[in-house]
Amino acid sequence: MEGLLGLGMGIGLSACCGFRVFLPLLALSIGAKWGHIPLAQSYEWIASWPALLALFTATVCEILAYYIPWIDHALDALMSPLSILAGTLITVSTFTADLPTTQKWILALMTGGGAAGVIQTGTVLARATSGATTLGLGNFLVSTLELLSAIFGVFLSLFIPLLIVGFVLFLFLFLIFRFFQKRKSTPSLS
Repeated sequence: MEGLLGLGMGIGLSACCGFRVFLPLLALSIGAKWGHIPLAQSYEWIASWPALLALFTATVCEILAYYIPWIDHALDALMSPLSILAGTLITVSTFTADLPTTQKWILALMTGGGAAGVIQTGTVLARATSGATTLGLGNFLVSTLELLSAIFGVFLSLFIPLLIVGFVLFLFLFLIFRFFQKRKSTPSLS
């Protein structure tokens, strides 16, 4: 169950890499540092202080750079392959199930890298359309919507898996309660 929860969280964070590459990585680092996100073996470095500081700096720089006209288009060319790599890294680092390394990386590339790539393609197309129709003046709005989508997506990725687990536990306890309640109300034949 923990492996699937980590995979779901990883894919959600990976998809957010299509909006902003470093924000989901920063969220992963913070979550792992606080013990909220379990990391797969040999990915504990993501929760280190140097990684957290580097990801924080990269996140701030990326957010600010997307608000500079024309640099945002150059960033799209650079960030497209980086988003796929970041999405793959996030997914493989959060998938704690015991699988051979090759299978983990293939699964992470297909799910996390694929999710990041699809979202990134959409943001590149939105920015290109905005640039062509507004001569780049509308890109400020596109950048803001992408940032808000990344923040909202990170929040959902971190907390929806917990809500789902909570719902499953509630449903399980409810069914046990109903079972014992029916059993108690059924007359015995003795």
